Amino acid sequence: MDLVILAAGMGSRFGGLKQIEPIDDVGNFIIDYSIYDAKLAGFDRVIFIIKEENLEIFRSTIGKRVEDKIETHYVFQKLSLLPQGYSLPAERVKPLGTAQALLAAKEIVGDSSFAMINSDDFYGRDAFKVAADFLRSLPKNSKGVYANVGYKAKNTMTENGSVKRGVLYFDGNNNLEKLVESKLEHKGGKVIATPLEGGEAKAIDPETLVSMNLFCFTHEIMDRIEEGFAPFLDAHKDHPLDCEYLIPTLVSEAMAEGAASVQVLKTDAVWHGVTYREDKEDVVASIKSYVDRGDYPHGLWHK
Repeated sequence: MDLVILAAGMGSRFGGLKQIEPIDDVGNFIIDYSIYDAKLAGFDRVIFIIKEENLEIFRSTIGKRVEDKIETHYVFQKLSLLPQGYSLPAERVKPLGTAQALLAAKEIVGDSSFAMINSDDFYGRDAFKVAADFLRSLPKNSKGVYANVGYKAKNTMTENGSVKRGVLYFDGNNNLEKLVESKLEHKGGKVIATPLEGGEAKAIDPETLVSMNLFCFTHEIMDRIEEGFAPFLDAHKDHPLDCEYLIPTLVSEAMAEGAASVQVLKTDAVWHGVTYREDKEDVVASIKSYVDRGDYPHGLWHK
């Protein structure tokens, strides 16, 4: 099974390339723990989507630790990865979004189903287990059968500011009906969700399930991304400097067309991440507590 890791983000709120911030006493990063947990769950290939200029630093840090533990590939998210005949302004610097990033891995993934994660989030072992179980359950040549691992909102918060999460709405059979990208924050002892595309801010139950961008996809998602790319660029031709081609939007459109279904996979895992520089101390302490109780060997890859 393939694990695709989105690692081309600029990390603007953190103030640097946060994927390579050590979070334990031997220099491991959050991404090391994700790969360790994914391998235990049965994933046997990892595909990093990165900026080409970061290849050397990725290989000399993360790569040197994992390449002999799991089959590892690197692909590049480039602003030049566009439909034929399209271009972007030269002053555009920011990557074009998660859907374009995923498209960069099309040839490596091939016809396999796969899971996708962010590089700078600690997802927790149970999340990889439920994702792997879902992928293993799919009949061969399945199409349009996706999943999203849903976390309790309370398990995905930071005390240092707001976070962006997809609030999940689903039916009694755990089939996703709607994903609303929202800003979540603590206010007055409550969890307040504000839709990013407009709408009223409201308190939500802390147990409400939200998306942390851990998706499972059947392989034809790549064709859908490719087919929708030119129409996306046409629709956003008036603001080419800041538009983003995003996976949640693409998935929502596929659901609306009846071309895909998305199962919500519940997990009790607790997210950790460095959304803000002030978060790092808490992440380091949490990882240490997991190591101390034996969830991970000290040193992880340095046993």
